[in-house]
Amino acid sequence: MTMPETSAPTDGAVGEAVGAEVLRPHAEDAFAGELKALAAADDRPRPARWRLSPWAVATYLLGGTLPDGTVITPKYVGPRRIIEVAVTTLATDRALLLLGVPGTAKTWVSEHLAAAVSGDSTLLVQGTAGTPEEAIRYGWNYAQLLAHGPSRDALVSSPVMRAMADGMTARIEELTRIPADVQDSLITILSEKTLPVPELGQEIQAVRGFNVIATANDRDRGINDLSSALRRRFNTVVLPLPATAEAEVDIVSRRVDQIGRSLDLPGGLEGIAEIRRVVTVFRELRDGVTSDGRTKIKSPSGTLSTAEAISVVTNGLALAAHFGDGVLRPGDVASGILGAVVRDPAADRVIWQEYVETVVRERDGWKDFYRACREAGA
Repeated sequence: MTMPETSAPTDGAVGEAVGAEVLRPHAEDAFAGELKALAAADDRPRPARWRLSPWAVATYLLGGTLPDGTVITPKYVGPRRIIEVAVTTLATDRALLLLGVPGTAKTWVSEHLAAAVSGDSTLLVQGTAGTPEEAIRYGWNYAQLLAHGPSRDALVSSPVMRAMADGMTARIEELTRIPADVQDSLITILSEKTLPVPELGQEIQAVRGFNVIATANDRDRGINDLSSALRRRFNTVVLPLPATAEAEVDIVSRRVDQIGRSLDLPGGLEGIAEIRRVVTVFRELRDGVTSDGRTKIKSPSGTLSTAEAISVVTNGLALAAHFGDGVLRPGDVASGILGAVVRDPAADRVIWQEYVETVVRERDGWKDFYRACREAGA
């Protein structure tokens, strides 16, 4: 209902309006309907404080159709066993480490696992080179600390501490980016399920339902490797790149469609031919050989992940919407591919130009794409 121009919206109306304008809702909000339907249909045993049973959590991630006809959309396209192992790990006292090259949906899977298990994916620690120990343990409200000394009121809980106290799932992104001494503050939390607070002579004990999901990139090896003591506290699940081109096209198409609808971009899956072309280029450059196995090619320095393919296609859709006819065409993706491939201006540009001239130029049905690549600077 349209508000009269002279009326100020109520607080509730403001909240609804803001919620409707959120660019990227949390998983538990974006898929609230699916989670509610799963909870209603789920009659299997649930671990303490879990919103769903392990079977229902796996169904939420992998997709399916419920007895009442509700369709659960897949959040992860890949081997079912990987998700089953990840969910089972969370049902034990072992923490979960999702490992893989950039772009294998580690963060995406982590968020949706936390949403399905705990109904809250926001208990998050973002790992960086500057992440302090307080981000994992606790901090202090210094005004309270100076005025009254150490007390529970002056204590500022970290997401991990809140998860321990409430029996929830905490998430730690880019674990290997965090300095080694800060990483090791997790050892007592994961092994003893307690967080000592020596300033107060107390400790926070984890209640049932608490667990941790961490993510790390294979490419980060050597930055801040996990100590053997910490690695033993995790059950590691490796998320692979899509096994086939069709699987990768499916993943890119689904995510581009979701992102395009959230941005009100036209076109969507009408550009499936260009999506397939982007995926083919990325896979060939990533693998160092053409899809028919006949021609070896050099690989550039970038990862050329599925996530980057999604970014290239989404940007192409925006170009088509705002500066074209709304249909994704070769010229809309060519410059995006160039930017994704050429990370090292000296070496990668030579590799890309060689690929364009020896593979793209000779491929049937790719003449328009070849011209677009040349115009983009190949």
